[in-house]
Amino acid sequence: MKDDSNEDLPASSGRRDFVAKGSLLSAAAAILSSLPVTGFAVGASKSSAPGGAMNVDLILFNGNFHTVDQEKPRASAVAIGGGKFVAVGSDAEIMALRSNTTQVIDLHKRTMIPGLNDSHLHLIRGGLNYNLELRWEGVPSLADGLRMLKDQADRTPTPQWVRVVGGWNEFQFAEKRLPTLEELNQAAPDTPVFVLHLYDRALLNRAALRVAGYTRDTPNPPGGEIVRDSNGDPTGMLVARPNAMILYSTLAKGPKLPLEYQVNSTRQFMRELNRLGLTSAIDAGGGFQNYPDDYEVITQLAEAKQLTVRIAYNLFTQKPKEELADFKHWTSTVKLHQGDDFLRHNGAGEMLTFSAADFEDFLEPRPDLPPGMEQDLEPVVRHLVEHRWPFRLHATYDESISRMLDVFEKVNRDIPFGGIPWFFDHCETISPKNIERVKALGGGIAIQDRMAFQGEYFVDRYGKRAAEATPPIKRMLAEGVPVGAGTDATRVSSYNPWTSLYWMVSGRTVGGLELYPEGLSRETALELFTRGSAWFSSEQGKKGQIKVGQLADVVALSQDFFSVPEESIKWIESVLTVVDGKVVYATNEFEDLAPPTVPVLPDWSPVAKVPGHWRQGAPMAAAVHQCSGPCGVHAHSHDKARLSKAPVSDFQGFWGAFGCSCFAF
Repeated sequence: MKDDSNEDLPASSGRRDFVAKGSLLSAAAAILSSLPVTGFAVGASKSSAPGGAMNVDLILFNGNFHTVDQEKPRASAVAIGGGKFVAVGSDAEIMALRSNTTQVIDLHKRTMIPGLNDSHLHLIRGGLNYNLELRWEGVPSLADGLRMLKDQADRTPTPQWVRVVGGWNEFQFAEKRLPTLEELNQAAPDTPVFVLHLYDRALLNRAALRVAGYTRDTPNPPGGEIVRDSNGDPTGMLVARPNAMILYSTLAKGPKLPLEYQVNSTRQFMRELNRLGLTSAIDAGGGFQNYPDDYEVITQLAEAKQLTVRIAYNLFTQKPKEELADFKHWTSTVKLHQGDDFLRHNGAGEMLTFSAADFEDFLEPRPDLPPGMEQDLEPVVRHLVEHRWPFRLHATYDESISRMLDVFEKVNRDIPFGGIPWFFDHCETISPKNIERVKALGGGIAIQDRMAFQGEYFVDRYGKRAAEATPPIKRMLAEGVPVGAGTDATRVSSYNPWTSLYWMVSGRTVGGLELYPEGLSRETALELFTRGSAWFSSEQGKKGQIKVGQLADVVALSQDFFSVPEESIKWIESVLTVVDGKVVYATNEFEDLAPPTVPVLPDWSPVAKVPGHWRQGAPMAAAVHQCSGPCGVHAHSHDKARLSKAPVSDFQGFWGAFGCSCFAF
């Protein structure tokens, strides 16, 4: 049984305990090292450097390692050298490998997992904008969110905007509603405000309408609507019907950060991802993310050895009706998999042609792809297969997937795919028949937690029963199709992998709606976010497991993922993140090991005061969350009450009579 009594040690005990325990184990190691290696290290997996000597830069011991390696699922210590795991085993086995130059870290029985790998994250674009965006992820009430927005508006200089983009929905709020346009205007009468809600709408205050140039004379763009009042004037609401281009093109009207600040912004975003235990991501490209122009920052950071998240990037077409020209240019100028273990090319997608994209806005009816989609898609796929380029393709609905697979099978008959890694992204409503077709073509499926944010809308439109297998992850796994997990952050879903893991395990949305009668096991969910995702960048066997020879990316958790209540999963963080054998994030008892903090630029950035995802118990949370007072039943644990089935709002019942005020902020 796991001993998790030290799961939340105070930071003040860290250095003292670390030194004391390290000294004791140093003595033990000195004795053990005098014995023949074969006498005690029988159980350890080891790797030797040329000549038989083992180079050990770092030892992590006294941990509770879940390795995601069926051959050796558990361990208490690892040795790392040259950025890779060189030994995995017991404390005694690993400490015997220590040299005078080896750094040794006592893990205090923390749960250890491989670094998480998001198989679908818009990290490069998200990094350029992170310092511009106010995060509502995890915020418990709309009142809190509006207070945060007002505070940021007061700090934001002209001509900058306040932007709330992605990672939240109204169902997470105690009020269970969106902000009104009038509330935005009251919070920020003079500073432009842009609030993006999923894929379906954006809310702009009056100041944002002015600077964006929307007037009664502005026509509705194709696939979008500018909502107007009885006089024909724009109200401030933009609606995707169903194309989200109106939302993203409006967001692009806001000022950008200069290059120096974009570099800082990307570093802040990576630090936030490291705080949540993410060490790798596959970047899915995106609209308004042009190659190579918008890759200057990430390339600069890679050359300066300042990346703390490994990135494999796909190239996303940018020109409707000129997609084939884009890919012909890239296949002639970009070498497949060019780069290194920190930044490398990964192929094409997630957009291959603009006609082959079915935006999942579950508030709107399912869109049909245009009749000419096949004629657009086939030459692009044919060209990519001829050049042996891996590709990925955005696909939400089974009806779209059927037509796309028709194209793939036609190309395959002429030019066999022959093991080219290709995959669909999303696949919420894919049918068993089409899962089999994906398997037959050697493809994979990258799933994301979009239902965690849009599940309520899906149930309203298609019914609860249809939602029970959306997406059908268990069927995918049963068919033997490669499956990787991710978030599709940052414009709709949260970048927090623990939100996604919570959804997979609990079967619930961020608002608490039960979608699935039974979720995935915690072991399976973790495997999809580690070993599973490695397949999607052709790095299976290279990362995703705590295993000899694999890249040394490993995370110590704030709580034991395998035993905490389901509701606690979404609040898990890292207390120690190691990438390439180096500490990139540390807190609590490991705080003395943390690398220097990079100051946030510019100083008015929302990140300076709201550093990412809402954190329970953080100073920011305590300052912002000013409810009417502690509840007589739940104190300040309003979220626990909100998700419980106790009739807390029934004042004739026991809980209501006892004084629960969790719904009276």
